[in-house]
Amino acid sequence: MMPRKSIVAVLLVLPLFLFMSPGEGGGPSAAMDFLGKAVNFLILFGGLAFVLRKPLAAMLSKRAFDIQETIRLADESKAAAENKRGDAERDIAGLGGEIQRMMETAKAVAEREKDRIANVAAEESLRIKKFAEQEIDQQVRAGTQELKAYAAERGTSLARERIRRKLTPGDQAALIDKSIERLSRFYEKSGSR
Repeated sequence: MMPRKSIVAVLLVLPLFLFMSPGEGGGPSAAMDFLGKAVNFLILFGGLAFVLRKPLAAMLSKRAFDIQETIRLADESKAAAENKRGDAERDIAGLGGEIQRMMETAKAVAEREKDRIANVAAEESLRIKKFAEQEIDQQVRAGTQELKAYAAERGTSLARERIRRKLTPGDQAALIDKSIERLSRFYEKSGSR
């Protein structure tokens, strides 16, 4: 294989040899014209490739590195997302148990609250019952006293009416005399002491 510098030198000199051939009067032949254009094309794009080789290689290398870095970041993001998804799935799977525990706790709390309310209601019922009994006893006593007072008043009224009917003015004067006599005796006894 020939070194690159030799190839470049041959490519630069070749067009000179192609155009030096003797022509037939007017100009180069069609084959020579095509060959000249081909050599010019090769020289132009070969020179461009030679000049742009290093910057193009650096650019492609940098682009490849950027793509690899993007792929690496995407893989890391994918792994993190998979981890999060796994955590979320475990959390979701654990939610059923958590919901069950919360429901059991709520049932236990509701049962305790129900018992507490029943106890408070029973105590309140006993208190109201005792209060009602006291109120009834008080009303019975008040009614009994009222009835006694009414009976006494009625009895006194009836006795007064009977006495008025039975007591004549003569009986009344005799009772008054008798009372005065008792008072006189009482006074004499108390004065003698």
